Amino acid sequence: MNEYQHIEGTETVIRDGTIKLHGPAGFEGMRKAGKLAATILDEIAPMVQPGVTTAAIDDKIRQLMLDGGSVPATLGYRGYTHSCCISINHVICHGIPSEKKLKDGDIVNIDVTPLLDGWHGDTSRMYFVGDVPLKARKLVDVTYECLMLGIEQAQPGNRLGDIGAAILEHAQKHRYGVVREFCGHGLGRLFHDAPEVVHAAKAGTGPELKPGMFFTIEPMINIGKPWGKMLSDGWTAVTRDKSLSAQFEHSLAITETGNEIFTTSPKGLHQPPYS
Repeated sequence: MNEYQHIEGTETVIRDGTIKLHGPAGFEGMRKAGKLAATILDEIAPMVQPGVTTAAIDDKIRQLMLDGGSVPATLGYRGYTHSCCISINHVICHGIPSEKKLKDGDIVNIDVTPLLDGWHGDTSRMYFVGDVPLKARKLVDVTYECLMLGIEQAQPGNRLGDIGAAILEHAQKHRYGVVREFCGHGLGRLFHDAPEVVHAAKAGTGPELKPGMFFTIEPMINIGKPWGKMLSDGWTAVTRDKSLSAQFEHSLAITETGNEIFTTSPKGLHQPPYS
């Protein structure tokens, strides 16, 4: 049985397994943090070009966060030393920025979480580097469709499993694998909180979705098998079969009548190509 906790304002919250239900102050805080996160992903789009290092993108993102009055939530998180995660081609998630240069044909996920006035705006988006092969473009398109189909199920009275079931069904139509090792999560004043948002689930299962719930939906879809593995750095997750992987992520809330996405692109740059 899942427990829910009402959060009225900006009081201290702890990671205690309860699902937080937020009031107006929470919605306002998450709107600002989410907008900043989405704006940052808009602003870096022109940088994602062949020859640019992922370290340079990370530096730019850190500066944009600071300019926006926030700090990078990932910087120092469990020992992580960068301001974002940048995952290329067969990297599923948590790719570490480095002096590695992007090359023509790469697909790239960039994941940012500015912490603004105590609220976490968490979102990620795919980018094309130069001339991307058709099969990679299709994977990215289907992954975005999976995200949006999952969001369609984020309605009051539905179950959390309805989200994962919609994602799994659409991915399997295209014979793609849905990563099981990582999931979406509750967030707000905490970076990662209950509930876990599994992207391969059974409809009608899991906690009931109630107004005031904040969480991410962030499906990771592989062109091949769904299985991943961790590299020795303790962060980078890659596909076991070295097939391409793609991911999109939004932060959203359940409302009385549906849902509200906090991290929609202000410039309409929802999925690549962006020019």
